[in-house]
Amino acid sequence: MFLDLVDIAFLITAFVTLFVVIDPIGTAPLFLALTQGMTAARRRAIGVRACVIAAILLALFGIAGEDFLRFIGISMPAFQIAGGILLFLTALDMLFDRRSQRRADHADESKAPLADDPSVFPLAMPLIAGPGAMATMVLLIGETGRSLEGMALITGVMLVVVALVLVSFLLAAPIERLLGRTGTMVMTRLFGLLLAALSVQFVLNGASAIGILPVVAEGL
Repeated sequence: MFLDLVDIAFLITAFVTLFVVIDPIGTAPLFLALTQGMTAARRRAIGVRACVIAAILLALFGIAGEDFLRFIGISMPAFQIAGGILLFLTALDMLFDRRSQRRADHADESKAPLADDPSVFPLAMPLIAGPGAMATMVLLIGETGRSLEGMALITGVMLVVVALVLVSFLLAAPIERLLGRTGTMVMTRLFGLLLAALSVQFVLNGASAIGILPVVAEGL
């Protein structure tokens, strides 16, 4: 049984790997930018919802994701490319302040939460439960021999990392007050640019995995 073989070193390795891939510290400024102008209560609700959805997605994908993608004929590189393209569209909204413009168009405040809720996309997926995190879950669970004990342990480690993401989200409001409106606007543009670069990296990783980049390089 996997529980008889697992040691602290493996759990630490799993934690560090997921922590680096999910990056709880790096997601806080993005959360702040994506929820700019929202009330504290709504921001907390979005943060909690995003983390719960991401945890469920990562757990399900770690257990059955590889088999599911193979069953429907989707490769992990294709998943990375699609996620990168969607993330790039969100980055454009942040760079050109389209989200704020959409909020201004919502005269009925009761409809605004439904019209502009980033909890599922892009917070839960692909920022928290992105292609890299999903692939990492598959690989880590694979190292345990896909035993029930191993799945439970890796899922537990993932939940700890997602909990740290939630903590970073909850600390976003004090950070916003410290920065002020001008600082927040500058940071929104900056992280929109970084998010665009991250999305391109997802696409490049997927393209490299299926051998497109070497072909393009040779053509140049």
